[in-house]
Amino acid sequence: MPPIRAQSSRNSAGKEGRILLAVKDIKDGRINSLRAAAKLYDIPHTTLATRVNGVQSRVDIRPNGHKLTQLEEDSLVEWIISMDTRGAAPRPATVREMANILLAARGSYPPPTVGKNWPSSFINRREEIRSRFSRRYDYQRALNEDPKSLREWFATVQRAIDDNGIQMEDIYNFDETGFAMGLISTQKVVTRAGYYGRRAILQPGNREWVTAIETICADGYSLPPCIVFKGQVAMAGWFDNLPKDWRFEVSNNGWTTDEIGLRWLQKLFIPCTNSRVHGRFRLLILDGHGSHLTAKFDQICAENNIIPLCMPAHSSHLLQPLDVGCFAVLKRAYGRFISDLARVGYNHIDKFDFLDDYQRARLEVFKKPIIIQNSFIAAGLVPIDPERVLSKLNISLRTPTPPGSRPSSRSSQFTPKTPRTVIQLQKQASMMKDLLKQRSNSPPSPSKTMLDQIIKGHYISLHNTALLAQENANLRTANEKKRQKRNRSNRQIPCDTGLTVEEGLQLATQLNLLDEATPVDSNTQGKTPIQPGQPAKRAPPRCSGCGNIGHKINRCINRVI
Repeated sequence: MPPIRAQSSRNSAGKEGRILLAVKDIKDGRINSLRAAAKLYDIPHTTLATRVNGVQSRVDIRPNGHKLTQLEEDSLVEWIISMDTRGAAPRPATVREMANILLAARGSYPPPTVGKNWPSSFINRREEIRSRFSRRYDYQRALNEDPKSLREWFATVQRAIDDNGIQMEDIYNFDETGFAMGLISTQKVVTRAGYYGRRAILQPGNREWVTAIETICADGYSLPPCIVFKGQVAMAGWFDNLPKDWRFEVSNNGWTTDEIGLRWLQKLFIPCTNSRVHGRFRLLILDGHGSHLTAKFDQICAENNIIPLCMPAHSSHLLQPLDVGCFAVLKRAYGRFISDLARVGYNHIDKFDFLDDYQRARLEVFKKPIIIQNSFIAAGLVPIDPERVLSKLNISLRTPTPPGSRPSSRSSQFTPKTPRTVIQLQKQASMMKDLLKQRSNSPPSPSKTMLDQIIKGHYISLHNTALLAQENANLRTANEKKRQKRNRSNRQIPCDTGLTVEEGLQLATQLNLLDEATPVDSNTQGKTPIQPGQPAKRAPPRCSGCGNIGHKINRCINRVI
């Protein structure tokens, strides 16, 4: 038995066909009575009367629930295509913001807004645009997934917790994650409908590596991060507008080292967790990185009642809470901020930009305890639940439906609209000729047609003005950010053993005071000191004839002619 919805759809299509035939017979004069035509084609008399009087079918007219007018939607589509051709295709959230800007441009108060799911329905009903999404998969890790070793790991964690009486509040996980400062993450964007595959998005492209060491606790608490930059010294501008408990390290390549790992343990992890220990022992879950497996690292852990547990190789994507629930959100947020900078003209991301955007991205993850707690739950650690991880090993890939096989909800019937291509112009011209031939006694007024086109052009200009105004505001914000960055100090500060933000600010202040107290060189005595911020002045001329200051030889009165 066919579904009820399918039967209803076929009945509606058949009824619409009978209505069109009845209207045609009445207009051609084959049937003179509305009631006779309604009875012949088995359709309601009132429906046929309204259709004969020129009322369109509900399927052929624009629904009343659309907040944007047709012209506003056309302007929005043109803006999306323009951004796409420039390599900066917008996200659905950005499309929603632009739609709200067009609504606000009407001048009503309070301005109407579109809903959260409006971009999805907007994309589905517009043939010119589509949303694309790409995601990276790492199949090499799947080759090392072994259910037996995973069960042994959970048994080891359970024994460590039971034998040492470890509380949930004393279970920590720490790991480092790397950032190429100028690379954006894969994201969903709105692009042209005719473009298939992954859409290329412009990015600043600075591949300088930065390592961030993060630590989380099973109760939702997160420790301050440790940032490892590539370099030999620190810059005073790094420590501006950052929390005082952040820590900085430098290395030759931006990666963590054994020494950095030890300093993180001694100067960050132990001091920050000593004040919140609930039991005697702390459990520290980590991966098998070389900087975590040194004898010195293990000795310091034993002296401070810290039990380090290394998870099986190539399993951190399943067993490590930071990898399971935190780092992906963190990198996605950071990539979104870098993508926004690229859209407003940033072509290079430096360390100052990284610190600003990393701080913003970090707030989206580590300031929400529920995200951290869910990460431990998803990793099967708190509470201990191996099945949560083992169930992820059986993943079947879903074959996507080809674009051409999707059913279309749009009518194939041509609807009159403003022509934008040669084919549309030909259809419009042909339809207009037919209308003029049928209504030769009452042709359309040329003045009314010209007025409609002028009003329509004015609407389009206003829509483009609102969109361009928002782009200009974004560019001004980016320019102001660049100006503030240029004013930051580039003073070099020794960073051989790492520094917190508070220590870096204090050291920069001491070096500045030391420079101000430095005695003046004997070669500069007797000269007018140059005030800071003033340009250097040229010395007055000296006569090469008489040797006096204040004139040249061509104006010397003592010169012998």
